[in-house]
Amino acid sequence: MSAGDEAYRGEYSISSDSAKLDVAVIHQFLSGSYWSPGLPLDVLQRALAGSLCFGLYHRGVQVGFARVITDRATFAYLCDVFVLDSYRGQGLGRWLMEVVSSHPDLQGLRRMVLVTRDAHGLYEKFGFSPLAKPGGYMELHRPDVYIQAANRESPNPS
Repeated sequence: MSAGDEAYRGEYSISSDSAKLDVAVIHQFLSGSYWSPGLPLDVLQRALAGSLCFGLYHRGVQVGFARVITDRATFAYLCDVFVLDSYRGQGLGRWLMEVVSSHPDLQGLRRMVLVTRDAHGLYEKFGFSPLAKPGGYMELHRPDVYIQAANRESPNPS
């Protein structure tokens, strides 16, 4: 699957064509998720533009998504993976991961990472495991950055 290619399973498809993404669906889900509450639309649009994105569709309507931040040579960070609640339990998340994992631009990478609170079982099926040497990792984590920015931009009624 290269940029714009599609995979099919019954009434479902997965595409890496960013032009097909329903940004409103993605924004609604992500801005309400535990990992990106309050995500501004303009930030999402910049993130999509700089990433390898995969849309999951049912009869052309977007029902899932995955995003990979990557240099396409040595490193990738998998994030923002979701399947809408009403479509869960059908193996679509697993299929989405199969398609993402097999994308030509993600082969031969030295390292691929992700962060999850509750989907370890899914990702373990694709070779992910806890950090071998977590002591070497550092982070600058600001989980409320979008909400704080929105509060600063809101007019203060006097």
